[in-house]
Formats: sequence, structure tokens, C-alpha cells
Amino acid sequence: MGSIYQINKGINKPIEFKGLKAQYIGYLAVGLVVLLVLFATMYIIGVNLFVCVAVIAISGTALFMTVFRLSHKYGQYGLLKKAAKRYIPLFIKSKSRKVFIHLSDPKKK
Repeated sequence: MGSIYQINKGINKPIEFKGLKAQYIGYLAVGLVVLLVLFATMYIIGVNLFVCVAVIAISGTALFMTVFRLSHKYGQYGLLKKAAKRYIPLFIKSKSRKVFIHLSDPKKK
């Protein structure tokens, strides 16, 4: 008898979880771990429990809103492209015009 295989229709598609795309899932996970460590630190120091919960709730809400906004605004690769754009030089310095003169000369090719 032949085997029956399921076809995976999600090949080459970006990973997505409840509207978050690609690297934003990782950003949210790291943010939640930081909030957990912050809560534990505040609790161990002796801050009032209601203050700890309030600070973590406000910070968590801000984290979720920021990550979802970035995910919807920039998409899968947009935030990486925005970060890479900072490293593009504004101008190129050259001491000689020879490089640019030979670019438009079809005989030199």
C-alpha cells in the first residue's frame, strides 16, 4: 500500500503568529523575558506587589503595542532595511575624475 503524505502549503512563507511577522516574534519574546526578570527583581528588592504588577502591566502593554505597530508598519524585512539604510554613505569622495569619465565612455568597454 502506498503512503499518504500531507502537503505543506506554507513553504517559503514567513513565520507568523497572531499577526506578528518574522523577527517581531523574537522581539516580543525577549521583551517578555525582560519584564519577567524586572518583576522578579522588584519583588525581591521589596517593592509593594501592587506597584510591581502595575509597572509590569503598563510596560507589557506598551511592549505589545510597540511590537505590533512595528510589525504592521514595516512588515517582515522593513525594519531591517530601515536599520541598514543608516550605513549608506551620503556621498563618495574621489580625488580623480577618471573613474567617472570612463563610466560613460562606450569605447572603453
